[in-house]
Amino acid sequence: FIERTDSNETSGDLTLKVRPKINGVREVQFEGFILHAPDTHNVVQTQEWQGTFRADFNNGDYTDDDIVDVFTQRITTPFHIYKNVFIPNGLYKFTRHELTYGSGQDRRFTYNFFERFGGYYGGTLNEFRVRADYRPTAKFSISVSETWDQFRLPLPNGNFSVVLASLQGNYSFSRFLTFSSLIQMDTSNTQAVSANLRLRYNYRPDSDLYIICNVGTQFASIAPANPPQVRETRFAVKWTYSFNP
Repeated sequence: FIERTDSNETSGDLTLKVRPKINGVREVQFEGFILHAPDTHNVVQTQEWQGTFRADFNNGDYTDDDIVDVFTQRITTPFHIYKNVFIPNGLYKFTRHELTYGSGQDRRFTYNFFERFGGYYGGTLNEFRVRADYRPTAKFSISVSETWDQFRLPLPNGNFSVVLASLQGNYSFSRFLTFSSLIQMDTSNTQAVSANLRLRYNYRPDSDLYIICNVGTQFASIAPANPPQVRETRFAVKWTYSFNP
């Protein structure tokens, strides 16, 4: 992130927590948030106000929902979001909503569902994410996740979807030696599949040896345009040593 200059930012947040006498419900929260960030000439650049409801249940499950999230944002440089799609300059006002439900994290099998929808820079964006984790033993765990974003924008090539899916596994040979792997598919890349393999050896407190292998798509440039994509394989060894002088 780049620190914004020429900004006069004001924000406020109010949270109310209640423990209702409702079977299965441990606590509910109501939160209101507002951000007003004009420039030093009092011209609005960013503004947001949000109303949120949360609930924690006795079994460890939870829900975290943005009932309403209203944005105002001024864009002064075209905003690149996907391939050759740019949000043009202008003042944009839109409203979004979010629903989240997840299970308690102290179980062998856990899950999380996330849905965000509503306006987005003159069009709409629907985001859906699901994640599941399974730990059959103390040494082994596996997780799968998928994120699906559907854009509908009043621009050339503005109707598109992006899918990001991943499969991750972790295995501990001992307290000191662990192996993790991540396979990921991102449809925004021409070659969508990438992988990361990592072996970590903790040979003394706060000191580690890492062996890492990455296979995937890298950008040849960080310019805000449509840089060419380069497929590459990287192998790295990282050694850390901690000591007290």
